[in-house]
Amino acid sequence: MKLLAFELSTEACSVAVHVDGQVRERFEIAPRRHAELALPWAEELLAEAGIARSQLDAIALGRGPGAFTGVRLAIALAQGVALALDRPLIPVSTLQALAMRAPAEAGQVLAAIDARMGEVYVARYQQVDGLPWLQDAERVCPPQAVVLPEGIRCAGVGTGFAAAEGAIAAQLGPALSSVDATALPRASDVLALALPMLARGEAIAPERVEPAYLRDNVALTLVEQRALRASKQR
Repeated sequence: MKLLAFELSTEACSVAVHVDGQVRERFEIAPRRHAELALPWAEELLAEAGIARSQLDAIALGRGPGAFTGVRLAIALAQGVALALDRPLIPVSTLQALAMRAPAEAGQVLAAIDARMGEVYVARYQQVDGLPWLQDAERVCPPQAVVLPEGIRCAGVGTGFAAAEGAIAAQLGPALSSVDATALPRASDVLALALPMLARGEAIAPERVEPAYLRDNVALTLVEQRALRASKQR
């Protein structure tokens, strides 16, 4: 199986290729350079793997939630390649990919991404056979609004745990078995999730891919952003 994957939803730019069990990846924390890096990295990785674009079986991507520009760019690049090759797309949750960064023994995982503007993207997962399965719906909310069901203990991963001076960790306390506030989603983890999705027949036509923004208004003007922040500080 041969797959190409893009994960551009955060400040990390990540591209990976899976060729018959072997994974090659480029990963860099590169804010505002995703458009510059992603396609050249894809070409380099394909060349290193010794395959042409035409040999790819599908294209995978992190479909968000995350930064509006990064999510849109990942979709545009993946759609462009898929349409040119007449290949399907495999959209993977960015939060689910992030949950792959948790310790293997964690069991339950709370994945959180700093959504800026005083909010986080968050979801809870249960690890089964090395893969995280969604337990609660993905949502966007203030860090102080993140709660866990009684008796649940999770490993926390993602930049959302650094938001608001670590508000999630302060609130949940001993309900968190560990916290990695530096963890970022990677294209290699998108591939790990995409491969079983492809086997289950969950690939879709390129034109059917939908971004996961979670926010109703993903393109607030600077004036609107300042007004929203001011209202939350009252």
